[in-house]
Amino acid sequence: MQLKKAALLTSGVASFLTPFMGSSTNIALPAIGKEFQIDAITLGWIATAYLLAAGMFSVPFGRIADIAGRKKVFVVGLLVFSLGSILSAIPPNAEMLIAFRVLQGVGGAMIFATSVAILTSVFPPQERGKAIGINTGAVYTGLSLGPIGGGFLTQNLGWRSLFIANGALGFFALIVASVYLRGEWADARGEKFDLAGSAIYAAMLFFLIYGFSEFSVAFIVLGAILALIFVVYENRQEHPVFAVRLLLSNLTFSLSSLAALLNYAATFAVGFLMSLYLQYVKGFDAQTAGLILVSQPVVMAIFAPIAGWISDRIEPRVVASTGMAVTTLSLILFAGINGETALSNIITYLMLLGFGIALFSSPNTNAIMSSVERKFFGIASATVATMRLVGQTLSMALVMLVFSMVIGRVEITPEYFGRFIESSRIAFSIFAALCFVGIFASLGRGKIKRG
Repeated sequence: MQLKKAALLTSGVASFLTPFMGSSTNIALPAIGKEFQIDAITLGWIATAYLLAAGMFSVPFGRIADIAGRKKVFVVGLLVFSLGSILSAIPPNAEMLIAFRVLQGVGGAMIFATSVAILTSVFPPQERGKAIGINTGAVYTGLSLGPIGGGFLTQNLGWRSLFIANGALGFFALIVASVYLRGEWADARGEKFDLAGSAIYAAMLFFLIYGFSEFSVAFIVLGAILALIFVVYENRQEHPVFAVRLLLSNLTFSLSSLAALLNYAATFAVGFLMSLYLQYVKGFDAQTAGLILVSQPVVMAIFAPIAGWISDRIEPRVVASTGMAVTTLSLILFAGINGETALSNIITYLMLLGFGIALFSSPNTNAIMSSVERKFFGIASATVATMRLVGQTLSMALVMLVFSMVIGRVEITPEYFGRFIESSRIAFSIFAALCFVGIFASLGRGKIKRG
């Protein structure tokens, strides 16, 4: 197998796995909750543990890959992710499942940090766009098939089959990468690894997310203090682990990154909430719920490339800001749901949300990458991934915060359906407010200078 084909295949499978894992796990959560008889907050941690681990370690592993070799980190990441997936299929209790999800997240971080970077290293500039486009298609395929595949497997083979399927695909990618992905890429070989900065970053993220999730003011304050320390420390480093200096000096880059953070924080947990709503309140089985939820990523897959094409011709901030406004509208509509909301309305809201995200994501990424010099492309790409992971984790943390305040540590049974709907409405209202602020962050970035 040619090097280019091997890189495209392994990166594509890896890029398919991570979104498939996330969207399919959301569908399986009610079945997991029923088997282990766990409360709503613990159920949220099964989804959040993976994201938190991936967010904490993706930035450090990205830097390690630049220094030690991207293939090395990528292959080890596939191994760790696959092992974590298989172990997640056999836990005797929820606590062990959460621990194995953390292991999955560590492997996922290593994959996030290297897969696209390997494609960029292997393909020449004139072929790079096509390769990254195919890779992006794999991401959207994973998002689209996650609810369908997750619903089918959960309904017919049980929720544990989801993790077995992901582990099998991971091991397949591992074999292909180990045998056919020849060579190594380490553009920063010999440079110093910022261990202290990495440790501060990971601790900061943990304390902030755990603090929000468990409503711990002490943890939130500690996380905020560490965030300030991190900014000051990283700004003084010659080889920082995160592009703090770029964020502070480039207004377009920083506001575009903030807009991405707010968009992911406002939208990611929608799939989690609607999966529970459709199966608990509406009484649909996992397979049917998956078919309903797929309406959002399908719309995203259709319109994201079109939005990217438009942003090459119209100012990206205009297209992205319009997408943020559409997303805000969809979240306002979600904030009005109740037990009697028609299924046609739910599907319409999901499609509107998918359209808004599609209009925002590609142009916003275009704005971020167009706002920096070519030598900063790697740092900018890593920042985009970081904003996505941190935003997704924060989104789940906000939901669990609302759950802890409204529902408490109880299993979601019919007597608590009213409180669950109230929690969902509050969460959607918070998300709509975040997205509304994101409109102004998106508009305030200014015009992008074309190269």
